[in-house]
Amino acid sequence: MQQSINMKPPGRNVPPRADAMIEALRGLGYTTATALADLVDNSISASADRIDIKFNWLGSDSWISITDNGKGMTDAELFSAMRLGDRNPLHTRSASDLGRFGLGLKTASFSQARRLTVLSLKDGKANCLRWDLDVLASDPNGEWRLLDGPAPSSEARLASFADQACGTVVLWEQLDRIVTEGFTSQHLLDLMDDVERHLAMIFHRFLEGSRPALSLRLNGKAVVAWDPFLSSNPATWKSPVTKVGEGKTQVTSQAFVLPHKDRLAGRVYADAGGVEGWSGQQGFYVYRGRRLLVAGSWLGLGRGRSWSKDESHRLARIRVDIPNDVDAQWKIDIRKSSAHPPAALRDQLCRLAEDARARARKVFLHRAYSNTTLRRADEVVPVWQSKETATGRRYNVDRAHTVVKDLLEDSKFGSKVEAMLRVLEETIPVQRIWLEAAESGEHAKGGFTGEPTDSVREVLDVFYRSLVGRKGMAPNMAKLQLLRTEPFDLYPELINNLPDDISKD
Repeated sequence: MQQSINMKPPGRNVPPRADAMIEALRGLGYTTATALADLVDNSISASADRIDIKFNWLGSDSWISITDNGKGMTDAELFSAMRLGDRNPLHTRSASDLGRFGLGLKTASFSQARRLTVLSLKDGKANCLRWDLDVLASDPNGEWRLLDGPAPSSEARLASFADQACGTVVLWEQLDRIVTEGFTSQHLLDLMDDVERHLAMIFHRFLEGSRPALSLRLNGKAVVAWDPFLSSNPATWKSPVTKVGEGKTQVTSQAFVLPHKDRLAGRVYADAGGVEGWSGQQGFYVYRGRRLLVAGSWLGLGRGRSWSKDESHRLARIRVDIPNDVDAQWKIDIRKSSAHPPAALRDQLCRLAEDARARARKVFLHRAYSNTTLRRADEVVPVWQSKETATGRRYNVDRAHTVVKDLLEDSKFGSKVEAMLRVLEETIPVQRIWLEAAESGEHAKGGFTGEPTDSVREVLDVFYRSLVGRKGMAPNMAKLQLLRTEPFDLYPELINNLPDDISKD
């Protein structure tokens, strides 16, 4: 008789301990701003067009709520939303779904708070569930205890939401990762500013326009879109919208070169620098479903070695739109803050970036000029020239420059001016300029920056009178010459107001 064999199951069920797993997930690297952006994603995916975020300061008992007017969730839908990893990230999703991993609501919330309560209204019925990390920590078996209803102390904080017909409110309490030792109400205000800037950037395509698709408010204040491309500014250069790649990997791209600082008003220039500053915001901007994933990165691209963020390419910004079914190919992370283009697209994206970087470098190195005075074909003559020699790169003053040439041709002082120029050329503090620009994030000032108008006018008047009086140049030609001459090209109004008859002054 054949002896029966006791067959064992093919494997053992080894669920992680809830307390250990949750604490590990809290270290994924969310900031408060990126965590809140994940929750805004959920509201947009739920068809909400109004989202209110509120920070409430009560010391260690402070709390944050995120309320929307989306379609809401039934009890079964809310249970699914509160379950970690309920949906496989490989499954097909609708084009408007901004999620992917089925973890965002939970991991984003746990990164900031120990208690997460979600109340949702749908079909006239309220459904409420909550996670409490202290409850999980106290469970000796490490089980996943999802609790029904709000904590008694939370009921009043959710009461005002009951008047809505539909929608969802997410409540963060016990903000142990935010309200740490020494944290004050002023720190909370500073944090709110950071969150506002981040959300204005991440969701700017939902917020911009006269009739935006989304109203997003932070403590009652509307979040205003921050357009990284200054696309409405007439001085911004734009490439045609192009398709990159083929088939399922195809993406849409458009390159932008922002205007030189001299073409922007002070406040516009400061705002355009963005969260990371002008140098930090250069590079690719990767969007999925109009939602910004990567805000300024060269994505590891480059010829030979990866491009770094340097001053000369600070004006280059490139928009790339990817569909929401290529997350795996682009290696989108859970926080939706990093991406890596697939190999099939790297060469094309490199070529696109090389063109934008070359254009940006040219704009950065040349001064702005007035479109109302000069044709685009006219060139502004720079004072300094850069040349590669057998001994290395050198920077020399252009002896043919109008201002310089006039001084060199002076029979009395010409030789002394030449000697002075040589001393200046041999002692340019290149390394110091580079170091200070890298440390401050700002390039060296020039073009009479900060000088009063009268000081600029005095210098300009000297050279204008020399061109007209000594050179015999007609006033209109002398003015045109100065409009093409650095640094006077930055002051077209002063040049146009110079007198035609210098003998009357």
